[in-house]
Amino acid sequence: MSAPFLPVVAGHAEGADAPAPVTPKNVPYRGGVANPTADALRTKFGAAVQRVDVVWNETTVIVDRARVNEIVRWLHDDPSQRYDYCSDITAVEFRDLERAIEVVWHLRSLPFRRFLRLKALIEKGESLEVPSVWDIHKGADWMERECYDMFGIRFNGHPDLRRILMWEQYKEGFPLRKDFPLRGRFSRSEQLRQALAQNPEAKYSMEELSIAEAFEDLPAEMQKRLGAGERVGE
Repeated sequence: MSAPFLPVVAGHAEGADAPAPVTPKNVPYRGGVANPTADALRTKFGAAVQRVDVVWNETTVIVDRARVNEIVRWLHDDPSQRYDYCSDITAVEFRDLERAIEVVWHLRSLPFRRFLRLKALIEKGESLEVPSVWDIHKGADWMERECYDMFGIRFNGHPDLRRILMWEQYKEGFPLRKDFPLRGRFSRSEQLRQALAQNPEAKYSMEELSIAEAFEDLPAEMQKRLGAGERVGE
């Protein structure tokens, strides 16, 4: 006989005598109480935790980018943490040329009613690469693709990292980078010409293709993967 289904109620972790949630008041800009997960991360990962900030009662932990996957997996799997929901993955680039690009993960522990913001820094001149967390949070799939599409950040380990908002052959770069011109790199007429020249059928998997010629418009790497029987696409 299978075990009974036990729903997860936010703020009521198994075995925890959690108080009823209340709306915080008089929250300081800085210096609030840190999420207890920050100390747990320091204990577990030591020097990989580079800094902890608390702003408007939200805890941000800056970590070694090489260990992002390892840290997120521990946060997900450890019974004392249970960060089972990745709500967003994005990046921030500043106009200050000396400031690093920040890659950001928003994680939520529904059983413990906790929110944690993880950040990894990519210094100027370093390769725009971080580990993927797709193998831990399958919902990270499209969010990592969007971050790659807009910022050019590669998520190593993602099974199908390609553009998701712009078309695959988009040549103007990465629209949310600070060096991207407001009107684009090409003239409006050239932008229109390139957009109209795209074959929209090339956005879909083999099962969804209804026009044989669309396969020829796909990048060579994707043609190879499709030819081997791999399912990709929306």
